[in-house]
Amino acid sequence: MADYVIVGAGSAGCVLAARLSEDPDVSVLLLEAGGPDTAPEIHVPAMFPIMFKSGLDWDLLGEEEPGLDRRRLYLPRGRMIGGCSSINAMIYLRGNRLDYDDWAAGGCDGWSYDEVLPYFKRGEDNERGANDYHGVGGPQTVSESRSLHPLVDIMLEAAIQAGHPANPDLNGERQDGVGRFQVTQRGGFRCSTADAYLHPATGRPNLEVKDCSYAERIVFEGNRAVGVEVVRNGVRETIRAEREVIISAGAYQSPVLLMLSGIGLEEELAPFGIAVREQLPVGRNLQDHAMANLNYLSSAPALFGIFTPENFELLHGEGRGPLTSNLPEAGGFFRSRPDLPAPDVEFHFSPSLFYDEGLTAPHDHGFVFGPVLVKPVARGKVMLRTPMADSKPRVLSNFLTTEEDRATMVAGARLALEVAGQPALQAVTKAPFSVPASDSDADILAWARRVCQPVYHPTSTCAMGDVVDSELRVLGVEGLRVVDASVMPTVTRANTHAPTMMIAEKAADLILGKPPLAGAAAQTDMSTA
Repeated sequence: MADYVIVGAGSAGCVLAARLSEDPDVSVLLLEAGGPDTAPEIHVPAMFPIMFKSGLDWDLLGEEEPGLDRRRLYLPRGRMIGGCSSINAMIYLRGNRLDYDDWAAGGCDGWSYDEVLPYFKRGEDNERGANDYHGVGGPQTVSESRSLHPLVDIMLEAAIQAGHPANPDLNGERQDGVGRFQVTQRGGFRCSTADAYLHPATGRPNLEVKDCSYAERIVFEGNRAVGVEVVRNGVRETIRAEREVIISAGAYQSPVLLMLSGIGLEEELAPFGIAVREQLPVGRNLQDHAMANLNYLSSAPALFGIFTPENFELLHGEGRGPLTSNLPEAGGFFRSRPDLPAPDVEFHFSPSLFYDEGLTAPHDHGFVFGPVLVKPVARGKVMLRTPMADSKPRVLSNFLTTEEDRATMVAGARLALEVAGQPALQAVTKAPFSVPASDSDADILAWARRVCQPVYHPTSTCAMGDVVDSELRVLGVEGLRVVDASVMPTVTRANTHAPTMMIAEKAADLILGKPPLAGAAAQTDMSTA
């Protein structure tokens, strides 16, 4: 029994558990289905693809995608303390001011850019120091890359040659342009939310963490959530929550747990004999960033063959070297049309081949980048597969099923082909490895349907306004909240880890009844920069 029972020790759950337990008058129990985050591969940045399809991965397989020639997409999710923050590429990006202002304009009170910026800053310990956009002294280390691979500099030079401006801070005054990413690393090693928030808090007497604990259903008394049914070491038990049950299981699993507990659409639940407790569009509105990478073989050294004793010694001795690379060390944001209010395409510049959804190890030196649709029009959904709690969900992303998304993909691919054709990259390009046959619409779309994959940024399946209110309370019931990326009304125009941490930071204040953080609003207009 605890005052607050949190389901899921991932990017949001670790933050939330640490922040709530700062109040000595409340007790917090954090449940995680996976095990501890002790595997050495978790902590070496360049090794994150090695964890794909391992025991540290939920290893989901999507449904046949109508926009991708009926392909089924691989959907990795971290299954350990730290969740996806222990398996991701460590990129620290927030998105665009318009993302949050649109949330607020749509009825999500308190979630405008100026209102959430103080929570981003509170969480940060940014290596660049404090300014209007960044904070220091927070739990989450945000650092510069310790790899600084030369091939990434060449890709950035080519993008500038193609007419795109350099941007030294993609979380700053403007989003458009190209530059190096900051990363959630500390001393060259991964700094997950478990490292940053949870582990420093585990000595508190009012915080308990239980791993290998699979939550099957939310327990209700009348209209109030009072606990969670959990299986741990083969034993089923009910854990009571005196104040609230908080679901932080992610955009795939949070809707599953709600649906299994009778919160969802009757058309989804009735076939499984699940009585509807509250009719809400749980699992609908799924959004993710679709990515199609151009791969080129390179005559310049890349991140091929880096797992050597010398590089491990460099990492452990000095906290630098190629093993500190998060692979996509840099990127950029672009507008596929000049009339857009903000970027709708992102690139990830990586000094390594990355193809076959990351499931095939690179066989040679190469580099990769390509269009990521960061403002998709298509909407997918998460559905139950069976009424058994441990069945993996059915996930339909619906990539490239709208004319708008197909047009953006074509335009984004042409931007990438233009960058690839610049002198800086032509000087180190040995041969194309996976690129469109030509720059025609038909050839680009045929290539995109063949290689398009998610960037592992699922959001919006328990969205504010539809499933939860602006304080993240599930509509129609009491004592139940959702705190993770699933509550985003729309996906942010960038990688979603930093926004998910921000959501948990803000949620902690909402749950404890604290006044919202105040701060001097950054004077910027990222939408028109």
